Amino acid sequence: MAKPYPHVKIANQYARNVIAKKIKACKWVILACERHIKDLGRIRDRTFKFELDKDKAERICDFIELLPHIKGEWAKIVPGDPTAHLINLEPWQVFILVSVFGWVHKETGFRKYKTVYIEVPRKNAKSTITSGVGLFMLTADGEQGAECYSAATTRDQAKIVFKDAQAMSRKSPEFREHFGLAVQAHNLNVLKTASMFEALSADSNTLDGLNIHFAGIDELHAHKTREVFDVLETGTGARRQPLLWCITTAGSNRAGICYEQRTYLTKILQGVSDDESYFGVIYTIDDDDDWADPECWEKANPNYGVSVKPDDIARTCYKALQMPSAQNNFLTKRLNVWVNADTSWMDMRKWDQCADPALVIDDFIGDRAWIALDLASKVDLAVKVTIFERDGHYYSFLKSYLPEDTAENGSNSQYSGWAIDGRLITTPGNVIDYDYIKTDLRDDVSKFEIAAVPYDPFQATQLSVELLQEGFPMVEVRPTVLNFSEAMKELEALVLSKRWHHDADPVMTWMISNVVCHRDAKDNIYPRKEREENKIDGVVATIMALSALFKELNHESVYNERGLAVI
Repeated sequence: MAKPYPHVKIANQYARNVIAKKIKACKWVILACERHIKDLGRIRDRTFKFELDKDKAERICDFIELLPHIKGEWAKIVPGDPTAHLINLEPWQVFILVSVFGWVHKETGFRKYKTVYIEVPRKNAKSTITSGVGLFMLTADGEQGAECYSAATTRDQAKIVFKDAQAMSRKSPEFREHFGLAVQAHNLNVLKTASMFEALSADSNTLDGLNIHFAGIDELHAHKTREVFDVLETGTGARRQPLLWCITTAGSNRAGICYEQRTYLTKILQGVSDDESYFGVIYTIDDDDDWADPECWEKANPNYGVSVKPDDIARTCYKALQMPSAQNNFLTKRLNVWVNADTSWMDMRKWDQCADPALVIDDFIGDRAWIALDLASKVDLAVKVTIFERDGHYYSFLKSYLPEDTAENGSNSQYSGWAIDGRLITTPGNVIDYDYIKTDLRDDVSKFEIAAVPYDPFQATQLSVELLQEGFPMVEVRPTVLNFSEAMKELEALVLSKRWHHDADPVMTWMISNVVCHRDAKDNIYPRKEREENKIDGVVATIMALSALFKELNHESVYNERGLAVI
């Protein structure tokens, strides 16, 4: 008689229901489900190396559903119902577990997926599921000497998942006895397999020399550097089927390791990148959703109506509508929308809608161009922004420059990746070689009609003199509220009206999302950043270029008789 495999059926049906839009879901969840269903159809293909092991898929789900809840209303022991306090997996959780633990290599039987990225808002039981997976990897995965860790930026954060696993174990005497599990104050261990589970953080003295079987990274968005992630990822190399399990809400740092992993996953889901070892799903709202509309909240919250209470979301949404300062917190924590700066200026969903990856600067050869320079630091980013205008629409291109030393050792974990992708030009040494910028400007002259080269005189006096001597139409744009406010407002208006076009440069998107602004009594605004590492150079250069451009379009000369004007 064939086995029923109830959890596998739940997972497959969940995926089909999402694709059929019987379950409310955003595009990333739909793509993750389509990936699963597509792989099911490829199993008979001899060139496809993987299959769904239904027994292994069922085992992880059965294991976790024997673990107890330890918090809230579900943790209560009900007389006459010995299972009332046990975890009952929701279909979306079953889908994730069946996918991660069920897909295996046809020949070796080892798991297909080695890295897992799950992005889901708060209150969706993400720590509970991570604790359960950690306990399975410690006790029931058949690994000798399994080193399992709950990892985070701080030891207190790392202990959240560990303490949940610890509490589950203490509440389950039969579980402890069956696997020979010892529960210590700071450690869980199985003596007969020499396996252990403990909390690990960036401030730990034991980050090096790890031989990791499982690492659950909680709230990856909070990691300001990539140190913990990189150590854990490289620490899995000696294992046959390790699991790096990352679970997080959205955050406010698009330059961090979390957003890097998120971006990588979106490329996989869209078929741009091919990585059979990487599983992920992102629960959020879609770009064109109105975040204040209750109809879209369920997309981002798969436990909507279970651990996520609609009335609670409605309450926090009302607060966000009444208090702009609470809006970003609502978006990130409740709807999983990345916003970056805590009081950001730009509507990033609108900015993303202006992206056109097919846009290339050579499409504008022969056009009039405004090219602004921001050379704030010779040891950090310098940028060149080029803007074109056609029939009331504006097209922008960024070129960024960075010393090699900063790219390799800087605080931004994505610098090196952007350099590889060609989005950053690295110059040898620890300071920027301005000759690279001059060479690119000379190339621009051969392609475009240069209307003006705005720059901040405080930053680039020597370079501007050299460029002026070569005949470049240099234009001083001093960084004042008078010069920046109107151009900054115009940029925002152009984005909102979809008359602004950019080539989806991730460096510029990061910089745009870093900008905060404060209005003075006269409604003037000025670009600022909340933290030093949140660079906004590309935005400043864009505003300078627009300031010069608008003056010309308004028939105000940007030149004096010497070819050098001051705005």
